[in-house]
Amino acid sequence: MWKMMTAAGAAVLGCCLRSAYERNNFVTDLYELTSEKVTRERTFVFLSDLHDNCFGKGQKRLLDAIGRMDPCGVLVGGDMMVVKKRADLEPALFLVGELARRYPVYYGDGNHESRMDRKRNLYGDKYDVFVKELKKRSVCHLKDASADFDEEVRVSGLNLDRRFYDKRVLADEMDASYIERQLGRASVEKYQILLAHSPLFYRTYAKWGADLTLCGHFHGGTIRLPWLGGLMTPQFHFFEKSCGGCLRAEGKDVVVSRGLGTHSINIRLNNQAQLVAIKLRPKNIKS
Repeated sequence: MWKMMTAAGAAVLGCCLRSAYERNNFVTDLYELTSEKVTRERTFVFLSDLHDNCFGKGQKRLLDAIGRMDPCGVLVGGDMMVVKKRADLEPALFLVGELARRYPVYYGDGNHESRMDRKRNLYGDKYDVFVKELKKRSVCHLKDASADFDEEVRVSGLNLDRRFYDKRVLADEMDASYIERQLGRASVEKYQILLAHSPLFYRTYAKWGADLTLCGHFHGGTIRLPWLGGLMTPQFHFFEKSCGGCLRAEGKDVVVSRGLGTHSINIRLNNQAQLVAIKLRPKNIKS
């Protein structure tokens, strides 16, 4: 019995140490995509769910990793801070400010930014302050809005209604007409990138017309198990397919970040924090 208890204690300690390592060290994953809509190569970096996590003094390790990718732009998928009884905006503003000095930055809200906006009785005008500070730093904030990155690429940010973050919501409870009411129609001519925080509705995003949808929110499923994937999402979906990685729907691409931080459930196991890079290339058309 004593040996069994010792072994169990060692296993728990090992898991705790590994979880701490995975929370405080990130991997950089590159996804290579092609499209007939573009005529030259572009590299984007995608950040999501930082939740105030810090990778070195002044985010040096994270900024250095982004610099090595030499991106043409940075896309942010929301939840860069923790808005749960508190809302410290400085870590998120510092990072996006540093990035905006070097690259064009496009920022879409997650459920934590939306919570600041919705619960003004708790957070006052913090959301308005945050948006103003983003603009001061030349960050393009996309709240149900679109902006042309260049002549071939458009970026849109979808703010999901509160009901879509409900623990009882199902994937088929959103249709493409909802997105069209929020954002208008997807671009047909330009390569359409959509920042939409929850990946649960990835098929609907593709039906709307997003050539590439970038999501986060599910933190990779917290604990990832071989062959089964992510164990549990923040909305208590178990073994949800869309917890992380690159998916296809309706002939379109969806990339789901495992995120850079955690908050309420402060665990990562077999699920290291992730920095995402997207290399977009022209599709070779054979004559």
